[in-house]
Amino acid sequence: MASVKDSRRSFIRNVALAGGGLMIGFRWDTVKAKMPSVIHAADTAAATFNSYLTVGTDGIVTIWSPNPELGQNIMTSFAQIVAEELDADWKKVRVLQAPLDTKRFDRQLTGGSGAIPHSWMRLRKAGASARHLLVAAAAKRWGVPASECTTELNTVHHKPSKRSLEYGALAEEAAGMTLPEEVKLKDKKDFKLIGRPLRNVANKDIVTGKGIYGIDFVREGMVYAMIQRPTAFGTRIKSVNDAKARSMPGIIDVVRFKNYVAVVGRSTWEVLKARKELVVEYESEGPALESTADHERLQKEMLDSDKLTVRRKNGDVAAAFAAAAKIVKAEYQSPFVVHSPMEPMNFFADVRTDGVELVGPTQTPGSARSQVSKLLGVPEDKITVQLTRLGGGFGRRLRNDYALEAAELSSIIKKPVKLIWTREDDMTGGIYRPSVRYRFEAALDAKGNMIGYKLRGAGVNADNSTREDNFPSGAVDNLLIESADHKSPITTGAWRAPTTNFLAYAEQAFLDEVALAAGKDPVQFRLELLDRARKKPVGAIKYNIDRMEGVIKTAAERSGWGKKKGVFQGFSVYFSHASYVAQVCEVAMKDGKPAVKKVYAVSDCGPIINESGARQQVMGAIVDGMGHAMYSRLSFREGRPQQTNYHQYRLIRMKEIPEVDVYFMSTDYDPTGLGEPALPPTGGAVANAFFRATGKRLYKQPFINDLGG
Repeated sequence: MASVKDSRRSFIRNVALAGGGLMIGFRWDTVKAKMPSVIHAADTAAATFNSYLTVGTDGIVTIWSPNPELGQNIMTSFAQIVAEELDADWKKVRVLQAPLDTKRFDRQLTGGSGAIPHSWMRLRKAGASARHLLVAAAAKRWGVPASECTTELNTVHHKPSKRSLEYGALAEEAAGMTLPEEVKLKDKKDFKLIGRPLRNVANKDIVTGKGIYGIDFVREGMVYAMIQRPTAFGTRIKSVNDAKARSMPGIIDVVRFKNYVAVVGRSTWEVLKARKELVVEYESEGPALESTADHERLQKEMLDSDKLTVRRKNGDVAAAFAAAAKIVKAEYQSPFVVHSPMEPMNFFADVRTDGVELVGPTQTPGSARSQVSKLLGVPEDKITVQLTRLGGGFGRRLRNDYALEAAELSSIIKKPVKLIWTREDDMTGGIYRPSVRYRFEAALDAKGNMIGYKLRGAGVNADNSTREDNFPSGAVDNLLIESADHKSPITTGAWRAPTTNFLAYAEQAFLDEVALAAGKDPVQFRLELLDRARKKPVGAIKYNIDRMEGVIKTAAERSGWGKKKGVFQGFSVYFSHASYVAQVCEVAMKDGKPAVKKVYAVSDCGPIINESGARQQVMGAIVDGMGHAMYSRLSFREGRPQQTNYHQYRLIRMKEIPEVDVYFMSTDYDPTGLGEPALPPTGGAVANAFFRATGKRLYKQPFINDLGG
């Protein structure tokens, strides 16, 4: 087993300086993105830099990418940023997945739509530094000022003398040059690669079926395992009869540990068949097992209680409501939902006396290592984590329960093991989006101005189910936001755009209802609130008023808001993960039923790195947000999930996916999040469009239950 240190040296030896070349070492762990440094062949064994950009004598540009790749296109985008500043030929750029190394990488995870914002300046400086050295080497060879040299497509040019040299021919000389304190970065108007729809660097491996996902990983001598988990949350194993399972072909062992029973064998098919023959009896661990009806009752009781936690309070809310000319009230409910990644949970673990090797798809490899270290009592420096590509995550793979299961099982059976979940395991094994209920109230004066606003959130394992500083906070003189939570044995976790994935729908649907009560256009109503926040802010303003106003106006203009015939439009706007997205949904009636035909999405997330990848992120988020709002629901009866696979758990279908018009604002801000921000506003835009078409408000997800579909 190669150690992390050995893996890094191997990378340097076999990739970075093979045949000579230029290596730039740069750190990911400094907020100010300090200048990179040149690494010489003699220094590689002792180099402390945590990532590397190399230009080989063959002209190949290589970058080591630290973040897990789960389809967000991060490996391509990282390389695109470097190649832009380097003026590299994209055909000569390649990217390698880095192993886990928390000493040399900062934020080596995927979540929160934060990878590009975190690495933007670091990557630009790395590319610009390499370019500076290559130009300096060419200028020295030609005996000309560096200022007279230009670069393009892996080549340095000196136009006055009509001379040119490719990067590969200059790489070794460049390695002997000295970097200044700072290098000049490109003006954004001069970008040639950033913003273009460049191919994904893993396209060939993906379309040719090369084994790059965790589920594909195979190690000689490993065994396969599947785990029987409790069928109901809040239960424990009472007895196990595994006699028949043990006798089946290919079965090596049946292991009971903690609250699980693992079947170990030579193949997944043999293990799957044997697991079905286990006879496991369960008993309750304590209180009565929870059902969906219990959750709905508990949430209502919490909303009626006077013991909620105050999250934000501005002004005199009681006085505002007492003086109101009109009060609007509404409640919204969301169910538990599952993540549904295409690749089920899986992980490889080999626990030996000299260390632990972990291989698999995780959004948080550092957390996986630290948790395994704590579980097995093995120092972290004796544990390596190799990252594979993830077949979807959406927050599910932020949790490493499946990696811990693999590691503990390997430690028991003393063999390398590949643990695999089935789709039913994924759906019934926990870590869901929490169930939440919201209660809103708005107080309007005689002129239709919102003078008071109240929000109460009650969740099941949701912690704080509100975002107290999001719009319209800061735009209402008298405001109160509170929350309460019920702790349940049902396990929950982050689901794409945590909390806001449902809260945004509720907030935006409610604001539409308030606008109607005030006799105002929904778009104009929001703009008036933003103008009030600009001129007379109340408390902290945690969003950028101008940017939110910009996406609202642009979405209204692009969609022809209020001017079209034959369609019914719904509006929504939201700020999350430092980005702003406004959406207009268009619904048409067909055979007496409403159907979503088109969604306009306008995003302000700073400069777009990869145009096609960015479009796919927005379109995917809208499909995900609409699909779950329309169709998805996980319910419980006495702790047992009632939906176990897709014949019971509804996802959006191909024919139901609408046309999506994607537009990105041109701004001077640095990049902000994109993987999640387009999902939260979708539910609200859809619900508001359905109201326009049917006159019926949708207060519960999934919408299909109230639409009669």
